[in-house]
Amino acid sequence: MSGTDRLARMVRAAQADHRVPGLAAALTRVDRPLWTLTVGGSGTERPLDDDTRFRIGSITKTFTAVLVMQCRDDGLLDLDDPVDAHLEVPSHGELTIRRLLSHTSGLQREPHGDVWDTLRAPDLPGLLADLAGAEQVLPPGRRFHYSNLAFALLGHAAARLRGGPWAEVVADRILTPLGLTGTGAEPGPTAAQGYLVDAFSDHARPEPPTDFGAVAPAAQLWGTATDLARWAAFLADPEMVDPQARVLRPSTLDEMRWPATVRDETVWSGGVGLGLLLSPRGGRVMHVGHDGAMPGFLATAYGRRGGGRDTPRGLGCAMLLSSGTAAHALDLVNDLLTVAVEDDPADIAPWLPGEPVPPEYASVLGRWWGEGYEYVFLWRDGALQARGASDPADAPSTVFEPVAGEPDRLRSVTGREVGELLRLTRDADGTVVRLHWATYRFTRGQESFGGG
Repeated sequence: MSGTDRLARMVRAAQADHRVPGLAAALTRVDRPLWTLTVGGSGTERPLDDDTRFRIGSITKTFTAVLVMQCRDDGLLDLDDPVDAHLEVPSHGELTIRRLLSHTSGLQREPHGDVWDTLRAPDLPGLLADLAGAEQVLPPGRRFHYSNLAFALLGHAAARLRGGPWAEVVADRILTPLGLTGTGAEPGPTAAQGYLVDAFSDHARPEPPTDFGAVAPAAQLWGTATDLARWAAFLADPEMVDPQARVLRPSTLDEMRWPATVRDETVWSGGVGLGLLLSPRGGRVMHVGHDGAMPGFLATAYGRRGGGRDTPRGLGCAMLLSSGTAAHALDLVNDLLTVAVEDDPADIAPWLPGEPVPPEYASVLGRWWGEGYEYVFLWRDGALQARGASDPADAPSTVFEPVAGEPDRLRSVTGREVGELLRLTRDADGTVVRLHWATYRFTRGQESFGGG
């Protein structure tokens, strides 16, 4: 069985086992053709195909989070600003952008009122006016507490800074640059029908259409599996999907992917970054993305990072379902990503000789001792690097960059002690005889802190 045959069988089994009326899956990677599969029907006169749009629910939050980070990068806001610095609110204005993004604000989950009973979401004036009735259910920073209301506020704050409605800003600043033509705030003519599948029979009941009104930045978008797989790959590996950084700098996505909190205090199986959900998979592999649910629909989209040379660049997977009652199927996206790598790992590029070590750093290379432990300093990929002599093979090295105009002062930019300085001390002939890294002394032989 080929790798793609195995993926197809897994998806077909999920559709059958979880009784999903219509399912669309897509997997993208830069070194292989796009893989897609649809199973079932659209529930409309139009057949289910790669252009069928599904409601993607809370995956919308990742788009809103990117809008907010664009504003930060452009100097329009700071993550530690209170939200009322950018949006006029009658209450909870002291909550910071960072807390709202990471679901650590403590703000209640939904807008004030019974939105899920009435299926009538407030307009923006109503959302803001009703904020005074919303609860602060936890102190800010206490723990993870998911909030659609928080992301509604974030989306409107970002839209206000950009001078347009949220949906238009998403289209202009994200969808168009990335070519996500199958994604938008409206279902469009290719939309699937969503269903509630009866628990005790094979009957599937259509769910009513819903518009999320002013809560749109939390859950309004529709999209295709192809678009969502590309979006997931962008979140995980922006250098390959958006090499010109038209949407967001890779370093900003690094920041968004850093865990701000865990979702469960005793089972650290999932984390939350800045608007992104993080799923560690073992072996230094992280899946990054989001899940979504709306009446009649479930969705999941994740990209893969880590895993060494086996993981291809720009790897993302999405699975969209026209059922609101098949949540156990959503973890399949992680299995699809794993199988895609196991069955068809990335090609191994040959090693090629590099340029010689710059003379000023030649005497740094080799073994050094600090705090009683041995480290190895290397020149790799055009940069000075360091790693513990006993580090596992898959542990990342620290990479240093020289401080501008000061070749004997370098800064850790990745890995251990990131941000800290490495200072070089030379003898009379210019040979480096001592290092200080994050102020700790490193010497060629093992020494005590007293120098003996």
